[in-house]
Amino acid sequence: MKHIEVGDLMTDEVVSVVPLTSFKEVAKLLARHDISGLPVLDDEDRVVGVVSESDLLSRQGAGHPCAHATAPSGAEFTAAEIMSTPAVTVHAEESAPEAARLMTRSGVEKLPVVDDGDRLVGIVTRRDLLRVFLRPDAEIRGRVIQDVLVSVMGLGTDAVTVHVVDGVVTLEGRLGSHSQVALLAHLVEQLDGVVAVVSHTTAPMDDPAPASLQESARGPSAER
Repeated sequence: MKHIEVGDLMTDEVVSVVPLTSFKEVAKLLARHDISGLPVLDDEDRVVGVVSESDLLSRQGAGHPCAHATAPSGAEFTAAEIMSTPAVTVHAEESAPEAARLMTRSGVEKLPVVDDGDRLVGIVTRRDLLRVFLRPDAEIRGRVIQDVLVSVMGLGTDAVTVHVVDGVVTLEGRLGSHSQVALLAHLVEQLDGVVAVVSHTTAPMDDPAPASLQESARGPSAER
């Protein structure tokens, strides 16, 4: 099954700066474009760091070692001295859930999107990734039936009754084995836009589900 990729959600017009961009110019760009951070690029458009509002604030009161006493606090800093590095980046072909997990682990609100040479191609934000979980219920139901039941499990479109309300998928019916019941719940849970899975599917008692899938069938993963 194909997940929505970062490249499908990213913005390809990105405001960026170079390492020598001044503190004042970085602040102006953040305010002008109403953004919280921007990537810092070298001469070959490779992402070498990210500078954010919090980076500016943390340095605003610090004195530059080479600054004159009459210079405003922090005014002589450059993007290279302010930025967070190494930059946390993501590739366009990575899935939206993978990017969301990386964003959560790193504690950032946006991720520069880079190619194989670490050159900037776009940027994806937390708001962009949230769009994945705003998929219409009818679209999710269609994917459960076509992508999971038919394409992956080789079952008929009416093998299981599928209801979707606000991203919560309810499965009802009877399958040939407990392994199928657990696999179905596990696969549906992995679909983009699914908030939770409630499985009321049953199967003959003589075919216990694998332990690895029993846990998945009980409900949404911790990262959901």
